[in-house]
Amino acid sequence: MKRVYVNEKWCLGCHLCEYNCAYANSGKDDMVKALKNVKINPRIQIEEKDGIAFAVQCRHCEEPLCVKGCITGALSIKDGVIEVDKDKCVGCFTCILSCPYGAIMPDDDGHAIQKCELCVKNANGEPACVAGCPNKAIVFEER
Repeated sequence: MKRVYVNEKWCLGCHLCEYNCAYANSGKDDMVKALKNVKINPRIQIEEKDGIAFAVQCRHCEEPLCVKGCITGALSIKDGVIEVDKDKCVGCFTCILSCPYGAIMPDDDGHAIQKCELCVKNANGEPACVAGCPNKAIVFEER
């Protein structure tokens, strides 16, 4: 299965992947209208430590602790992608606590969770973070 991988050597820490992610998941047709004067809440996060920038996003684990820990069944695996059913999520945040990568976060309202779903619901075959990376530090490939 294809997954998102990040090459820290090439990451500039520009945060464009975050903006592209936020726009792709906004449901709006215009990036300016979707993001202007809005605090973005992307499903990928750029972290920086000791001068090294790297992206944190869902790894779509083969045996995901988040899915096992979800008390309502809001997290499920479909074709290798861990998906969120927001109608089932009660906001207990057990999945946030059980994710070893810190890739799950509260959604904009703080009542449910959000995580990378590889843009399967809103893109043209390639995650928005990958398409928007100017340095090609983020790739979508099978390894």
